[in-house]
Amino acid sequence: MSDHQAILRHLDTDYTRPVRDPIWKNIYLTPALEQVLRVPAFVRLGRIKQLGMAYQVYPGATHTRLAHSLGVFHLAKKIIAALLKSPECPPLTLQGVKAFLSAALFHDLGHFPYAHVLEDGLAVKNHEELTGDHILNSDLRDILEKDVNTDPVLTAAIVNHSLDFPSDDSELKFYRRLLSGVLDPDKLDYLNRDAFFCGIPYGTQDTDFILSQIKPHREKGICLESKGIMAVESLLFSKYLMYKSVYWHKGVRSPSGIVKKALHLGLAQGVIHPEDLYKEDDQSLSQKLGSMDFQPFQQIIKAQTPGNFRTIYEEPYDEHSLFSTRLKTLEDRHLLEEEIRLRIQKETGKSLRTEEITIDIPHSVSFEVDLPIAFKNQYLSFMEAGTVFDKTVVQGFTTHLKKLRLIGPGYLEGVLRDPGRLLRS
Repeated sequence: MSDHQAILRHLDTDYTRPVRDPIWKNIYLTPALEQVLRVPAFVRLGRIKQLGMAYQVYPGATHTRLAHSLGVFHLAKKIIAALLKSPECPPLTLQGVKAFLSAALFHDLGHFPYAHVLEDGLAVKNHEELTGDHILNSDLRDILEKDVNTDPVLTAAIVNHSLDFPSDDSELKFYRRLLSGVLDPDKLDYLNRDAFFCGIPYGTQDTDFILSQIKPHREKGICLESKGIMAVESLLFSKYLMYKSVYWHKGVRSPSGIVKKALHLGLAQGVIHPEDLYKEDDQSLSQKLGSMDFQPFQQIIKAQTPGNFRTIYEEPYDEHSLFSTRLKTLEDRHLLEEEIRLRIQKETGKSLRTEEITIDIPHSVSFEVDLPIAFKNQYLSFMEAGTVFDKTVVQGFTTHLKKLRLIGPGYLEGVLRDPGRLLRS
């Protein structure tokens, strides 16, 4: 029996413990991986909403990072099984495959509460680095070594690319590309899962068809048969629609922006430190901050009630404009926010606190596709393969999505005579 056949047999026979899931039905774990469901670092993910404040717009969007992590593991297992059946699959080891699947299951261990708010411009570690720390410095290390029979350092390195590892380790590079790429299990799960729980159709993907069209590729991890081009087109447009209708919806960005400003003020003034945030969940962080004698943190509590903060004004954001040079950092924005706060007070006669006004600019998001397309005996880039998603279209997605928003207390909505003027007076 070849190594790849032995791995396929392991995938077929050793995953016997079912976990029910509304998206993928039964997700099967090994008895060793089932232990992970009781490890505190993993249990914590069940207390972190996948979409942060999105429940204020979509009440069903209360699904968790834990459920998403199980979904990513499930799809990673299906992807690796599909690739192993190809004669073009590079040499893989059983220990390596176990590390890859463990990395898929653990990939969000270091994630913060409030979705991606804490990583967006705040002086904290990224969640991939924290995930690596969790794997190497918790009960998970022993479970991986003694029960899963894989290398915890390799598992951590698949998620955290900054970890030292032999630069010529081609198997590690292959797994990294599989876990984080155009058609990665993370993206395939969150688009389907987020759409399901928000009650909208835009993110749903034909996952089985996608998996039937992937092939191994040494440099990129995977490539796609030419028949699968439409699957990538569907994914790109779904991603655009989900950003437009969910992730960057003004009803989501408004309370999230207030949370980010309060946390930035707390970190900048030394009221809290990055380490205070790393092991919290949604509820424990709210309780911790709400109990502190620091007024900006009270806005975090208020932001959790829909309508307390709203978008007062929005416009397309042009990062190349002269005006945008005033908004490069959170500190730059705070200076302008203070000017705006004083102008609003003068116009309305109502007192406003510094932390009640913020300028929200989303992080950059890419719709570029670095995925080879297999045409008989050659590979073409996705852009060369006859897709409608050329560079102009892809750039248009980003340009159309990204908006600058002025956020403040809900009672200001519709009250100010010319809110756009406040930004440039």
